[in-house]
Amino acid sequence: MTRREVLMMMAAAGIAPLASARPHPRLYPIGLGTWQTFDVGASASERKPLSEVLSLFVKLGGQVVDSSPMYGRSEQVLGDLATQLGVRDKLFMATKVWTTGRAAGVSQMEASERKLRGKVDLMQVHNLQDADTHLETLRRWKSEGRVKFIGITHYHSGAYDDLAAYIRRGGIDFVQLNYSLAEREAERSLLPLAKERGVAVLVNRPFGAGSLFRETRNKPLPAFAKDLGATSWAELFLKFVISHPAVTVAIPATSKPDHLRQNMSAGKGPMPDAALRRKIADAL
Repeated sequence: MTRREVLMMMAAAGIAPLASARPHPRLYPIGLGTWQTFDVGASASERKPLSEVLSLFVKLGGQVVDSSPMYGRSEQVLGDLATQLGVRDKLFMATKVWTTGRAAGVSQMEASERKLRGKVDLMQVHNLQDADTHLETLRRWKSEGRVKFIGITHYHSGAYDDLAAYIRRGGIDFVQLNYSLAEREAERSLLPLAKERGVAVLVNRPFGAGSLFRETRNKPLPAFAKDLGATSWAELFLKFVISHPAVTVAIPATSKPDHLRQNMSAGKGPMPDAALRRKIADAL
């Protein structure tokens, strides 16, 4: 059995995992990204599809929603909709600081709190920008109970050595990075290191920025998909990602309820073992 299957069985039985095994909270393995999708205006017509997606996300067990000041109006839209829907307290809010200088960082993070309508569960340093400065602030905020968890992110594999250096220094709860069948660089050392150090992993671009769908557009779903309860390529791609023993949550972005249902289904049912993971990769 995979580690994910064991944790799911323990959760169903009401058994908590040992704190030393994973110090961060147990989270549903499929989250929701907001890049581009939540960057909309204030009109009801623009926000209605996102309201439907966010409401359905919570109904299907979703918790982690990830945003950033870099994502235009996404934080504001997310905070408004979560409050209007009455689901703000059910979400694990993750966002980022993306600026230079202590004062500018504090100002930006306080603005994120206002836009998101409350405490941020996870504050991350976006693309390691002025990371030492912001991590100093965030460690103080964490000790004061202002944030629950702190993390670091980067979208480019060329920065993975830098991410690894911060993980080795300690004091990091989460790392966010790209990982998919199209971008597997993190498997080499960064994911094993995160697992070794007990650092939670958020995965963005689990569909390789859409490249995986283009690659499989005319390909039938492989027969073994039924063994995993998968009925779409999206589910297979996500199951590949979240079955990695270091991965905590994948955060695909979508503004379409049907796509969200497929994504969320990937977090349930059997997870691929090493042999099935190889089959999924070979099916491309």
